[in-house]
Amino acid sequence: MNPVLPLNFFVPDVEARQWQDGRAYLYGSYDIPDGTTYCSYEYHVFSSGNFSDWTEHGVSLRTLGPNAGVPWSQSPLYAPDCICKNGVYYLYFCTGDGSEGVAFSKSPAGPFTGAVPLQASNGDGIDPAVFLDDDGQCYYYWGQFAVRGARLKPSMTEIDPKTFRRNLLTDREHGFHEGVSVRKRNGLYYMVYTDISRGKATCISYATGRSPLGPFQKGGVIIDNTGCDPKSWNNHGSIQEIDGRWYVFYHRSTHNSPYSRRVCAEPIRFEPDGSIPEVEMTTQGASRAIACTDYLEASRACLLSGKVHIDSVGVDRVYRDYLAFIEDGDWAAYKYLYFDGAASRFMVKAASSAYGGVIEIRLDERDGECIGRAVVEPTQGWQSWEAFYCGVKAVKGTHAVYLVFHGYAGRLFNVRGFQFLQES
Repeated sequence: MNPVLPLNFFVPDVEARQWQDGRAYLYGSYDIPDGTTYCSYEYHVFSSGNFSDWTEHGVSLRTLGPNAGVPWSQSPLYAPDCICKNGVYYLYFCTGDGSEGVAFSKSPAGPFTGAVPLQASNGDGIDPAVFLDDDGQCYYYWGQFAVRGARLKPSMTEIDPKTFRRNLLTDREHGFHEGVSVRKRNGLYYMVYTDISRGKATCISYATGRSPLGPFQKGGVIIDNTGCDPKSWNNHGSIQEIDGRWYVFYHRSTHNSPYSRRVCAEPIRFEPDGSIPEVEMTTQGASRAIACTDYLEASRACLLSGKVHIDSVGVDRVYRDYLAFIEDGDWAAYKYLYFDGAASRFMVKAASSAYGGVIEIRLDERDGECIGRAVVEPTQGWQSWEAFYCGVKAVKGTHAVYLVFHGYAGRLFNVRGFQFLQES
């Protein structure tokens, strides 16, 4: 289900890997919720053996505070990548001052130590990516607005200048903004990247080539996170095969901010010619459609419209999310829920210090069939949660659920979660 990780973790810019132990690992930046800048001064690694239950392995590298591991920098850590070669895990990273480096570990979860600057690329860009080809040769990529690339020397800490290529992708030709990632499938090299062609850097797109150093031809958009948050600006991620199935990993903004971002994942498919059709953002993500009778946090909406956005209260890194600042006509979408025809009631947890309002439950689109209307009465405050109920029409099959909010002018109510109920 999306977001992938527990809701108290804000991890964007994810590179997903599956190592020989069979577990899926996520390497990304680490945002601070309600922060006012991108990223923090530390990385955390996450892993899962079933793509559902995730283990947080603690701080894997930091640039500030106790056990800081980057001697030349005290700047925030931006998007990383990780590769394994000959039993050593190499974590390539970049910082807010433009420097790039690599740290080492015998474990895919870190901690990563012994950091050294990456020769020739240090100070020349952001968002490193590393690729291990079938012949054992590693390649390194980096840059913003244009992708630079080169073969790595056996030390893994220096590029071979004779192989340096400057403009593998460019803003003008490919819409390249930042965040490159490289994979190989059926002899074709896929360069995945943040694409600004639709006006903002909300797309993850791909280009393909027959060599790890190009040339690369633009393919298309894999996913666009437009609509995830009123102030969403960028996207960044990767594609990865896990247990025989391919996924795109991307992030969504939250909290009416470009900074508080969370990793999400969607299944993708390849056409016979190697192209990747664009996929939509969903709530179900990599799992099957969600049973309508499961309680669903309102903050797992895959689309938001209007001034509504995710907010939270948090204590000791545990955050309680909800939809806030809801006004008349706003809506939230959840794709996809499964109905077996037995649910006859709808329950929503809401809170309001204002007038309250009405929630229309609609199917498949904003103006789709209305199967119920829940009235939300004023409560004792914006965090005073109460359950409100209404009857709903019997429904079968898999549907997108749209919650459409109506009421008097101004802020109406907050919504924490909902579920459909069967009569006992």
